[in-house]
Amino acid sequence: MRNSNEGHVRGQRGITGLETAIILIAFVVVAAVFAFTVLSTGIFSTERSKETVYAGLQAARSSLEPRGSMIAYKAALSGNDTIFKVSLVVANATEGDPVDLTPPYTANDTGDDPDQATSNEYKTVISYNDQLQFLPDVPWTVAWLGNNPGTDNLLERGETAEITVWLLKLATLADTASVYTNTEDTRGLYGILAAGNRLTVNDRFTLEIKPPTGAALIMQRYVPARLDAVMDLK
Repeated sequence: MRNSNEGHVRGQRGITGLETAIILIAFVVVAAVFAFTVLSTGIFSTERSKETVYAGLQAARSSLEPRGSMIAYKAALSGNDTIFKVSLVVANATEGDPVDLTPPYTANDTGDDPDQATSNEYKTVISYNDQLQFLPDVPWTVAWLGNNPGTDNLLERGETAEITVWLLKLATLADTASVYTNTEDTRGLYGILAAGNRLTVNDRFTLEIKPPTGAALIMQRYVPARLDAVMDLK
């Protein structure tokens, strides 16, 4: 007697072991490629994040910080008292990487300060602004306090330096006609305030010290209502 299901059994087709293996291998390859892509993207993102963190640490390690007050010095010009220089002491923030404080000018107390330095290679830039003007690159000198760094002019851990920003040239303090203006000098600095824009009583001004790397040190001060020969601008 013939089985009625025999024809149906002969007509059916199944999946062989080889075909199953091929399908599994395909799934494994696709999964591996996808995993590699995800892993590579994650590693790339991690590396970029690490670079960003390191850049932030580098900026913080290279910054300056003030040590003490800002001191202002008065000059009398034909009865019009003004400030001709300000000085402040700085140190290396967080005792990080050295900061290049090679100055564009020097001072030797001979009556014609500031004097143009021999070298033109200075990297730290100081800008000045008040209600009337912005000077992007003003003359400044440096004096080292305590530990002497030698001749490299690098502010390193444990060292302090006094930066003096010159708003007027010392030799011209008694002669209003020969006071420097805020035009570019032979070094390329704009420096020294114009006669009509001098820093005087009740004025507000801002100094921004920008080292070659790291964050800038920004200091804003008010001039008191009366000018003394030497003033502590806290």
